Amino acid sequence: MGFPDDDLDLVTLGQRIRHARKACGLTLGELATAVERAPSLLSQIENGKREPRLTLIQALATVLGVDVGYLIKPEPPSPRAALEIALSRAQDSPLYASLGLPRVGLTSKLPTEALEALVGLHAELERRATEQAATPEEARRANAELRRGMRNRDNYFTEIEQVAAELSATIRHTGGPLTERHLNALTEHLGFTLHRTTDLPRATRSITDLRHRRIFLPAPSHSSHHPRTIVLQTLGHFALGHQEPVDYADFLRQRVEVNYIAAALLMPESAAVDFLQSAKAAKALAIEDLRDMFAVSYETAAHRFTNLATHHLGIPVHFMRVGEDGIIYKAYENDDVTFPTDVTGAIEGQMVCRYWAARAVFSSADRYASHYQYTDMGRGTYWCTTHVERTAEGDFAIDVGVPFTHVKWFQGRETTNRATSSCPDPSCCRRPPAELAERWAEHAWPSARVHSHLLAALPPGTFPGVDDTDVYTFLDHHTQLRPK
Repeated sequence: MGFPDDDLDLVTLGQRIRHARKACGLTLGELATAVERAPSLLSQIENGKREPRLTLIQALATVLGVDVGYLIKPEPPSPRAALEIALSRAQDSPLYASLGLPRVGLTSKLPTEALEALVGLHAELERRATEQAATPEEARRANAELRRGMRNRDNYFTEIEQVAAELSATIRHTGGPLTERHLNALTEHLGFTLHRTTDLPRATRSITDLRHRRIFLPAPSHSSHHPRTIVLQTLGHFALGHQEPVDYADFLRQRVEVNYIAAALLMPESAAVDFLQSAKAAKALAIEDLRDMFAVSYETAAHRFTNLATHHLGIPVHFMRVGEDGIIYKAYENDDVTFPTDVTGAIEGQMVCRYWAARAVFSSADRYASHYQYTDMGRGTYWCTTHVERTAEGDFAIDVGVPFTHVKWFQGRETTNRATSSCPDPSCCRRPPAELAERWAEHAWPSARVHSHLLAALPPGTFPGVDDTDVYTFLDHHTQLRPK
């Protein structure tokens, strides 16, 4: 019969038995003889590899002149023993096993100073691994903190605008669409060459060979992103002097910054502001017109509008990218609209009210036409312009909205579409109608499509989700194909 305490720490128990044995001046063999057990069994017990029976613990306590309570105390018997226990546990961990290193023997010949250094190194290794393997909650908190910073500066980044303006001047892009000639000039100015390929690892949108200054891009048909945007985002890392991200928050910040500079290069501030100010003066602001002026996607134009609207036009604004299932994928606001949030303050992954334009658009007769709507909310009335974009992942609603007092500057303000929302009050749209619930509440069992990435920890690594082996193998292959 084993010892009945499920919380018994075998490593600490073994250390306490060894400590008591040495205090009595007994060898392992002498103690084994005294309790009529094999020395190999006691060795396993002292090393925490085997659980002794209660009768054996009692026999050991009697021979060693201590009571059973002393042997099963959870505290290590000495500072040295505490270090040995810590090192033993560290070397038994999956993290240490993944390093492929040999174990350090815990003998009396190992100096205490060396033991302290090894335990310290393992603690730091564990801390860094834990820090990188961010949980979904930590990622959402980082994203919420990043959005607060964006809101505090009205989503306008002066320093990035300056870098983008200098680069645009260098390649002589002062307005209109960014051409292939402009893109090649920018790439050359930053010291890179572009290479299209069909074998990029699935987890990457581009790979940069820093040794040979080559940027590998997907063939256009293999990417849902506009090829210009991918190039500009990649070049943005180097134009902004980014280093390898130190944690997930840093990774998110870099993503925001390269998205920003890509939009600023596609739509230079001076030209875009002139265009928007003229449209405002004419009371004819429209995301579609900004899109067409610079030949970009609707989402890119909407993003760029949020950069410039408050700082240059004095218009507070909110933005959403919402899937057909009503889930928010991206969001930003500085107009006090009441976004749904979780306890961490994160918006992404939340369900938008079914009466908001970003969700109502999917039920409209022509979902791909421009959709305008007024929505009466607890904080006032908001007007939104919404456009559905088709992607390889499905349809997404791109929504830009402003408080009622600012709708006078926009095309589409004459719409008669109007809705009322009291979310986050559950009575708004979270609860089904009483009659419907009465008929089906006990007779429905949906098979839910689980988003497994919401349950798992974020993939570890400097660049989350990217397998270094895939990247290095890719570069090795292409270096052989294109020797310098």
